[in-house]
Amino acid sequence: MSCPQCSQGFILPGEPEGEITNVTSINAYLHRAPEGSTSTRAVFLFTDIFGLQLKNSKILADTFSKRLGCDVWVPDFFAGSPPLGIYDLEGIMPRKPGQTIPFFSYLKFAWLFLRRAFGFYRNRPAVVDARVKSFITKVKEDKKYSKVGAVGYCFGGSMCVRLSSKHLLDSIVIAHPGACPPELVQTIQIPSSWACAEDDMSFKPQVRQAAEAVLAGRKGKPNFTEYEFKDYKGTVHGFASRPHLEDAEAKAGFDGALDQTVAWFEKTLS
Repeated sequence: MSCPQCSQGFILPGEPEGEITNVTSINAYLHRAPEGSTSTRAVFLFTDIFGLQLKNSKILADTFSKRLGCDVWVPDFFAGSPPLGIYDLEGIMPRKPGQTIPFFSYLKFAWLFLRRAFGFYRNRPAVVDARVKSFITKVKEDKKYSKVGAVGYCFGGSMCVRLSSKHLLDSIVIAHPGACPPELVQTIQIPSSWACAEDDMSFKPQVRQAAEAVLAGRKGKPNFTEYEFKDYKGTVHGFASRPHLEDAEAKAGFDGALDQTVAWFEKTLS
């Protein structure tokens, strides 16, 4: 049954089918591989800034698990206290490319981040990355997966890039990431697939182009890693994790990012 917010975006219809488990004192959502699957790969899903409190990450994990035939894990790297609430950005974020945001929304945005400053500090990358590295290391040790990938959205997209050089993952998918300066992209050591919005205040066109230029510049060199970039028309930041499904272009972008992720992992985690 869908919820009242579904027509506004943000929350995906359906209910999670997996379970909450605990690894190295970190709670995680797990959707196990479908019965009869012989896959030895696994995928980790890194959430956006809203963490596990937003059920979208669980719905996405269920979908990937079924389509890839493998375990999908969603670690609660915010330890139950994500920096933002699920409706904090309502009325602040654009729904369509080029949409003008009222001036009072910028004031609301500034006030929101002032109020949430401690939460952001408490969940800064150095802290959450350490939690996730410990979590992935333990899961891999226990489960003996042959290959593991990670898909990340917004905050989790940047985390994918940061962890790509830590010898934890074999492949990553990055959807409308947060901060990804060229020097961070340069550290990528594994195959990467990028799902990009047409209009993204976090991953602006010039930043997106710089990221692709870094990876393209490695062609023919020892540090080259396979990559792809796909842009989705009519989409804004968040389209792959919190889409407005009643908008045809937004839904097409959401479905396209899902298909892109599945295809990339079928290719790189085989």
